[in-house]
Amino acid sequence: MKIPTLLTLLTGLALSAPALSDEIGCVTTTWKLIGANHKVCVEAFKDAKVPGVTCHVSQARTGGVSGSLGLAQDPSQFSLACRQTGPIAAPARLPESEVVFSEDTSLVFKETRVVRMWDKANNTLVYVAISRKLIDGAPANSISTVPVMPWGGH
Repeated sequence: MKIPTLLTLLTGLALSAPALSDEIGCVTTTWKLIGANHKVCVEAFKDAKVPGVTCHVSQARTGGVSGSLGLAQDPSQFSLACRQTGPIAAPARLPESEVVFSEDTSLVFKETRVVRMWDKANNTLVYVAISRKLIDGAPANSISTVPVMPWGGH
């Protein structure tokens, strides 16, 4: 039996890990005298397994002293929009459901996660953003769909 090398393991983790995002910008929602302002930030990420799809997530960020120190729990307030931004090249065997983006929204217990689902009957990619809490869940969610269609002259 062959034992996997550290490089093989790390490569596998990188390929299965949720996408990295690029911060587009932030808008202040509440000015704080001490510490960072409360704000809503927008990030973009590409679906690593489905070239031609880009998603944008907006999330509320807690400011103040605790937010500045990274100790605050961000509220479960977010929105999601995914669009076809190029030719879509979905792999032949796309998992029925897969995490494509994940970001912590508190020091330990909470995260925003985007899951891609495949609606085969309608030839549509479905992206669902949820807030996950280890202790008692959160019903906050947002959905966006991307029909798989030809792009330009392709």
